[in-house]
Amino acid sequence: MGYPRKLTRRFQAFDNFAISFTIINILSGIFSSFGFGMNAGGPRILVFGWIGVCVMVLCIGAAMAEVASAYPTSGALYFSAGKLAKRHKGAWSWYTGWLNFVGQIGGTAATGYAAATFIQAFVALQWPSYTPTAHQTVLITALIIVVQGLANTYTVQLVAVLNRISVWWLLIGLVVIVSTLIVMPDHHQSASFVTHFVNNTGFTNGLYGGLLGLLVTSWTFTGFDGSFHMSEETVQATVNAPRGIIRSIGYSAITGLILMLALVYSIGDYTKVAGSSAPPVQILIDGLGMGWAKAMLLVVIGAMLFCGLANLTSNTRQIFAFSRDGAMPGSRLWHSVSPRTRTPVKAVWLAVACSLALVVPGWWSHTAFTAIVSVNVVGLFLAYAVPVFLRLRLGDAFQPGPWNLGRWSRPVGWLAVVWILLSSILFMLPQASPITADSFNYAPIALAVVLAVATVWWFATARRRFQGPVSYGRPDEVAAMDLI
Repeated sequence: MGYPRKLTRRFQAFDNFAISFTIINILSGIFSSFGFGMNAGGPRILVFGWIGVCVMVLCIGAAMAEVASAYPTSGALYFSAGKLAKRHKGAWSWYTGWLNFVGQIGGTAATGYAAATFIQAFVALQWPSYTPTAHQTVLITALIIVVQGLANTYTVQLVAVLNRISVWWLLIGLVVIVSTLIVMPDHHQSASFVTHFVNNTGFTNGLYGGLLGLLVTSWTFTGFDGSFHMSEETVQATVNAPRGIIRSIGYSAITGLILMLALVYSIGDYTKVAGSSAPPVQILIDGLGMGWAKAMLLVVIGAMLFCGLANLTSNTRQIFAFSRDGAMPGSRLWHSVSPRTRTPVKAVWLAVACSLALVVPGWWSHTAFTAIVSVNVVGLFLAYAVPVFLRLRLGDAFQPGPWNLGRWSRPVGWLAVVWILLSSILFMLPQASPITADSFNYAPIALAVVLAVATVWWFATARRRFQGPVSYGRPDEVAAMDLI
């Protein structure tokens, strides 16, 4: 790929899969967004929407995996965009990299915030006199992100072990939660309940309300580019990185459907649950009792913490690679590697600082925080679309790696690009009516700000100094630089 090897290849195939599986994190994703789905489509969209969107996400993952096999580098999306573009390589690479960077930073902040929210929900159940506040949520979020930064700095081997443990935490936690929801509640909904449709979005058009409900699945399935970003630390990356992407999506789709069905059929009083502050927690309390509900909530909180750790690890690799090509302020600093751990420690703390900066507005307004991190999903999926689109535009000139889709490459790729465009539009439409300052969807404004800053920066200075991925020389010259 034209770079000297600075990062140690310590990730096996399972480790590479684990990073994306942990970031997708069905427990975190479903428990965080289930309440929205109950009001935007109800069980019909939660279940059948999950199945349909999972198929589309699998197409996105397969198209990305093909690109990952051809360009297995930490730069991942922005690197492949620069290599696949016929013209304006620097511009394609620049915008893809910044969308990916902002999306990942938003993901780290949002995951930490969700974990802080659920931690306070647990504390409130344990000690009813405790009243969560916005200030406490921000402080707990900051503490979580800093601890995750310390783990990525001083216990790198432990982080790799934790990523492996996280897979079993998720799977065993899923089995425990689903089993208890099957066995313990006195009442379950009838089989036909899965077709029940609800539209409490405030919009009179049921189709629109149902389409909004599809976002539950899309919110959950972000971050599977983590396997791509960890390529330079993965053995046999041309095969193991794409397999990590596909397996993480496939296993998450199946296990997520099982969890979704268990939650849906355990709903008691629909109106009461849908109107509660945390509908999945209310389902656990109603069906299992307070003691078991608190135990299950600890499982979910653990999953969220694992998710945030993996997200931060992936984030730092993108920063490392983007800086290696001179695309960030202070690039020389951020792509340096610790001689002790062989990891980009300074990039870790840049990721921590940027995530904390996104969390700060939550001190004054939850709406402001939501507006900033809302670009997380849109930014990531648009970054996913760019290299896939450029690969399609390149046609037969594209040189696939060992893992490829063969004759299915073009139809799968176009399905992926079209779905990303449609779902991105959905993410930017109003999601509740009446539209007020608190219910307004700020995602398009946040995305416009990101693109405006990137554009001004590009035309002001970046286009003269950034031409896309840098080559450090011929393969033999680069090999001589390895680990120097």
